[in-house]
Amino acid sequence: MAGFDKIAERMARGVARGTSRRSLLAWLGAGMTGTAMLPALPVARASTHPDAARPEMTSGTPQDPGNPASCDYWRYCAIDGFLCSCCGGTVNSCPPGTEMSPITWIGTCTNPADGRAYIISYNDCCGVSSCGQCLCNRNEGDRPQVRPQSNNDYNWCLGTESSIYNCSVAAIVGTALEQPK
Repeated sequence: MAGFDKIAERMARGVARGTSRRSLLAWLGAGMTGTAMLPALPVARASTHPDAARPEMTSGTPQDPGNPASCDYWRYCAIDGFLCSCCGGTVNSCPPGTEMSPITWIGTCTNPADGRAYIISYNDCCGVSSCGQCLCNRNEGDRPQVRPQSNNDYNWCLGTESSIYNCSVAAIVGTALEQPK
């Protein structure tokens, strides 16, 4: 047993001479960094593409062309947020369990079907955490924050019972008198 103890002691002392606490911490740090980088590696995620699970939608009328679940839909020219049409609501209504904010920002969008400009009221739906689907940030006609009625960077849920943002709707409120510039 004494021989085994001497061999184990020599090996332990050799390891102690060749390494330090700093090198152990360096190895641990490198391992943690490498582990954190694994999700960034290229992986085929075709089956989890956000548009793969969602069927192609249309508004259903020739006077209102486009897909309300797409950021390219004509009414979304000044929107900033998640689209309620992807979150259980529609382009005009909030998902169940949320409350539409009475405070809005407005934009003027041109309908490609008739070439006319329409005033769009963008309302936030509030009360439930963000749905996280169909993020759309288009800033056509966005104004600085000193003109809040035309700025889409505010949390407009301040006029509701809960200030938690869920998604945004784009309701037509009228026809513009002049064409947007």
